[in-house]
Amino acid sequence: MKALPEIPGRDEFDALIIRTDYGDEAAWQAVVADLVQPWGGDDDFEPAVHLVDDPAWADLTPDRVLEEARRDENLSVVFLADRVTMQSAQRALLAIDLAEDEDLDPLYDQELIDSPPPREFRTVPAGVHDVHANLSIANMDFAEFAEEAFADPDRVYRPY
Repeated sequence: MKALPEIPGRDEFDALIIRTDYGDEAAWQAVVADLVQPWGGDDDFEPAVHLVDDPAWADLTPDRVLEEARRDENLSVVFLADRVTMQSAQRALLAIDLAEDEDLDPLYDQELIDSPPPREFRTVPAGVHDVHANLSIANMDFAEFAEEAFADPDRVYRPY
């Protein structure tokens, strides 16, 4: 397994976006342009993102990125700009829940054992900020966002 570079300089309030596909530079630039737009109902908030654009992360699986991202104790979600992102007209990033799998007790947690909560969903770039902000302050949980994404005909979270 190759060693990955550290992710230096991420402010704890910045959403972490990791680029894993390097096949279309124009698509990546479009994703970045969308990510740096003001967000919120009336564009009230400035974007806060930390972009990892390093070919050392190329073609990594979500599980491998998850393993690395979990080193950051202040992070609850990571977003991947993967091949699907680059090829989709919506530029939908993959949101991955960083919550650790806990030991479940069959006596009390049978529902979670039978139907575990979703660990990932896709979001348009404008949704990255909404997801990251609400998860960071525990205003919503990952499953709520996933549920909204899965209800969309394209299975993509859209904040507005």
